[in-house]
Amino acid sequence: MPILGGLIAAVFGTVFVMVNANEPLNPTVGLIVRVLAGLALASFLIMGVLALRRGLAAPPSAEAKGATWFGVRYWLVVVGELVLFAAGSAVLRLLDAPPQTGVAWVAFVVGIHFIPFASIWHERSILVPAYVLTALGVLGLIMALTSAVAWTPIVSGVLSGLTLLTGSLYVSSRSLRSAPAKASSAA
Repeated sequence: MPILGGLIAAVFGTVFVMVNANEPLNPTVGLIVRVLAGLALASFLIMGVLALRRGLAAPPSAEAKGATWFGVRYWLVVVGELVLFAAGSAVLRLLDAPPQTGVAWVAFVVGIHFIPFASIWHERSILVPAYVLTALGVLGLIMALTSAVAWTPIVSGVLSGLTLLTGSLYVSSRSLRSAPAKASSAA
């Protein structure tokens, strides 16, 4: 997965946390989680810039050669994701679902959209956030039917955001480790 893909995940992960780290979380805990998300995004950016300055990552593996990161198949998945967002949101409104189900639906759709990316990008590690976000989305949708509905944004939003940030940090640290170090010139 390229640094750009990690950046997209890091930004959306940070947004997930910033928007959803509210009540019923204790305000201090919410602030701590937001600060940690901001630090994770900053760490991603620093490692990403360092990897890019070193000449990006090592050459792609044999199976990743020929992978088109943002080609037609990528955009088909993104369009499908947008259709699922809209259709699911409309169904949730028709069912008069609690507003908290929106974040659970988003987490679910974001999770399942990573599954085809694992194949498109020849990157099995993407399946980890795919399955985690999908499960957090399903769990949030179930919670929205119970008295725990107020916790849905924490489970489906904050935990999904932290998952995306963790995955992004993995991408940037892996890119940084695999980037060839610039040779220092001896005078």
